[in-house]
Amino acid sequence: MGEGRAGPPRLVLILSENWTLTPPGDLRALVEMAVDAEDEGFDAVMVSEHVALGPGADADGEPENPRDYALPGNQDPAMPWPDPFVLLGAVAAATERLRLVASSVIAPLRHPVQLAKQLATLDRLSGGRLVVQPTVSWLRSEYEALGVPFERRGALLDEHLEAWRVLWGPSPASYESRNYRFTDVYVEPKPSRPEGPPLWFGGQRLHDRLLRRLVEYGSGFNPLGRPSDDDLERLRAAMTAAGRDPAELEMVGGTRGRFPDADSVADLDEALASIPGQLERGFTTICIKPSQFLDEPHGFGAFCREAVERVGFLTT
Repeated sequence: MGEGRAGPPRLVLILSENWTLTPPGDLRALVEMAVDAEDEGFDAVMVSEHVALGPGADADGEPENPRDYALPGNQDPAMPWPDPFVLLGAVAAATERLRLVASSVIAPLRHPVQLAKQLATLDRLSGGRLVVQPTVSWLRSEYEALGVPFERRGALLDEHLEAWRVLWGPSPASYESRNYRFTDVYVEPKPSRPEGPPLWFGGQRLHDRLLRRLVEYGSGFNPLGRPSDDDLERLRAAMTAAGRDPAELEMVGGTRGRFPDADSVADLDEALASIPGQLERGFTTICIKPSQFLDEPHGFGAFCREAVERVGFLTT
C-alpha cells in the first residue's frame, strides 16, 4: 500500500493542538502557519475537531507535557478546537497548493445532507484540495450535548458514507436508511470530483467495520498509533479481494516527540529518525505536530524549512 512512490514522503503539518506555540484565540496565526508550510514544501495541513468537550474528556489525566498529542481521554474540556471547515476555508483562501485535511470529522454529530453540502463547498472553494477523515470519535458527553445517541455512532457514520455517495452523484438524490431519509433533493455545488473528496479512515485498531470502510470508500489509512504487521497484511488482502490495488491507498504515518521533562520541547532529529522505518512498511505520508518541537512562533518558517530538508536527507 502506497508502494512505488519514489522520493521523500509527503509531509502534513498538524494545525490543531498548537496552543503552546500560538495563543488559543489567535486563529489568524494558524492560517499564517499554513502559508509558511506551503512556502517551505509541506504537502498538506491537518485540522481535527471537537464540537463540544464535556465530562470525561480528561478521564485519563492530561499529558504531563502540554506539547504532547491530544488523545482520547487526556483532554482538558477547555481545550480550544476551532471549527475545521471555517478554519480550512481561511487556509484555502490564503494558499494555492496545500491539501486541506479535515481530520477526525465527527460525522454523526451532523445530518449527512448538511455535512455533504459543507464538504462540497469547501472542496470547491479550495479547487479540489480537500481530504476528509470521517470518524465517530470517542466522547459520550459530546454526543449527549448534541442529542445524538452515542450507541448508534458507528451505524450513523456508515449511513453518512452511503448518503454522501448519493448526494455527490447526479441530482436529484434520494436515500433512506434507519436514521436518515430524503427524497429528490438537490445539493449543489457538487465536489470537484464526481466521487467526492478523498476519504481517509483511521482508528486505534483495525476492527472489521473500519476495514469495510477502507475497502469500500477509502483513499487513505491514517491509524492512531502503530498498526501491526498482521493488520497491514489483513488490509492488503481485503483490498485485493475487493478488486482494489492496495498501492492506491495513501498510508499516513507520523512523528511523535519524546520530551525530556514536562517543560521542554522534543528533539526533532530523534522524532524524524522513525520515518525511514515507516517508509519501509509502506507509509508514504508523514504528519508532524510543530508545537512538539518549537515554542517560539517567530521561528516557524525556519522550522518548516528545516523539517523538509532533514526528511529529504533521511530518505534520499
